[in-house]
Amino acid sequence: MEQQAEEAALVRRAVAGDQSAFAVLVQRYSGAIFNQAYRMLGDSHEAEDAVQEVMLRAYRRLESFDPARRFVTWLLTIGSNYCIDRLRRRRLAWLTLDDVALWLSSPEPGPERVALVAEGRMAVQRALQALPDAYRSVTVLRYWHDLSYQEIAEALGLTEATVKTRLHRARKMLEAAIGGDGEIPV
Repeated sequence: MEQQAEEAALVRRAVAGDQSAFAVLVQRYSGAIFNQAYRMLGDSHEAEDAVQEVMLRAYRRLESFDPARRFVTWLLTIGSNYCIDRLRRRRLAWLTLDDVALWLSSPEPGPERVALVAEGRMAVQRALQALPDAYRSVTVLRYWHDLSYQEIAEALGLTEATVKTRLHRARKMLEAAIGGDGEIPV
């Protein structure tokens, strides 16, 4: 609750014209927005653009922020809606191994291990990209942003039961896409 009060104070200052207050919020949550956009859009350049657009939209609508909610949930709602709009406007693009290689960090040396990790992540990313938008958004919010069912429901305007149903179906689809053994490659 203390963080939520601090965020509400930063938002009030930003609405009053304090740009440094909004800069703190941008610095704090740009990574979460980038992660969400990257997972949903599958392209690092589009994710960077999404961060800028989401932050711009958030800044323009700061006065509509409800301090009873967590600021990150509000931002992720804006981000989710933006990404879904982008996905509707374009055909899905697949990641290349080169795109993923930039993000890999392996504690174990050797090209073989790096290649195996990349292959596994690509399989997960391809399976995630194959999910319908509604299932992908709840999956990203739950497993990459660790939001509760209630927070996801608030962010996407759904009931908790719908969120749980979509997550269950998404897990089944991911399992089928990756391999029926229940094992997701590293």
